[in-house]
Amino acid sequence: MILAAFFIYILYGFLVLYMTHGIGRLKDLDFDGSEPEASFSILVPFRNEELNLTGLLQSITSLNYPTEKFELILINDASSDTSASIVQQCIEQYPNLKIKLIDSVRQSGSPKKDALDHGIQQASFEWIVTTDADCVVPVSWLSAFDNMIRQQPLQMIVAPVSYRDQKGFFHSFQMLDFISLQGITMGSFGMKDKNFGHPFLCNGANLCYKKDCFNEVNGFVGNQHIASGDDVFLLEKIYQKFPDEVQFIKSKEAIVYTSSKDTFRGLVQQRVRWAAKTNAYNSIFAKLIGLLVFMTSFMMVILFILGSIGQLPWLHVGFLFLLKFNIDFVLLFKTSQFFAQEKVMKSYFVSSLLHPFYTVFVVLLSFNKTYTWKDRSY
Repeated sequence: MILAAFFIYILYGFLVLYMTHGIGRLKDLDFDGSEPEASFSILVPFRNEELNLTGLLQSITSLNYPTEKFELILINDASSDTSASIVQQCIEQYPNLKIKLIDSVRQSGSPKKDALDHGIQQASFEWIVTTDADCVVPVSWLSAFDNMIRQQPLQMIVAPVSYRDQKGFFHSFQMLDFISLQGITMGSFGMKDKNFGHPFLCNGANLCYKKDCFNEVNGFVGNQHIASGDDVFLLEKIYQKFPDEVQFIKSKEAIVYTSSKDTFRGLVQQRVRWAAKTNAYNSIFAKLIGLLVFMTSFMMVILFILGSIGQLPWLHVGFLFLLKFNIDFVLLFKTSQFFAQEKVMKSYFVSSLLHPFYTVFVVLLSFNKTYTWKDRSY
């Protein structure tokens, strides 16, 4: 058992340190001060988001980008609250901005993909930018994308997402978990020219791609039966066709902020939704990474159980725990520095004790493939 665990942790350590090195290889975006050139259609699907839309709309109306070079398209996915009224008020308040409110058209088993697809077909500009209704975007968001587009040929830009600062251990735990995903995302892009693996994660809360490219790869066709995955499955398609024209934008000016969950049930439902789509990946590499991460956590849970019932010396358990603890610390600290979230590392020790149990719990629940999202069961 110890030898098997040690072997798994060595493989895991290689992966994590490889990704950590990748973060360092990513170049910071250089703002050259040139006049903006690119034009963007910002797409926001929403369903019953009356508590969040005001914050998003305020941040978008504050963008320091020429108003004639972007539009905002909000796609209403059968909301039953006052969300549509909030959007309409914004349209009336900012007549100088191009803001459209349209209703989604259901065509598949994925309401969000249907909403995005309908919005893309309504888009007037070359570049599509997606975010979520519970997000807040920075003032230089579009300027950052424009700078990167002018510096190299691109079809898709994957951008960073972070949780807002919220107090309490529960939110710190989520922040660390989310930071790890962002770290793997950044690291995989940093190492994508090294002939080992490829990018396989992104977040639809901050994604930019060409409208023509979306149509060329047939958009969401092939995965419309899966409720989520509007981001990662599209990344797979575009990266397969244009591997040199898919990049991560490493810029603090491009970070979109969202909120962590307020309840454990909400957190689990979200993570089960994310995990449930893993076996639909076309990438064998992505599946192997998911399996290795799960096996690392599963092995730690087994070791804790064996130690608790006296079947394994705690010295052995402690050694392997500290091995994983230090490996993860390197990635998390490196990523937290980029997001200026180093203070969340204060809760790292306790979080690292709980995280293996949480991971195994979420993965086992995902096998059932039943979860709730936006008041709908899937």
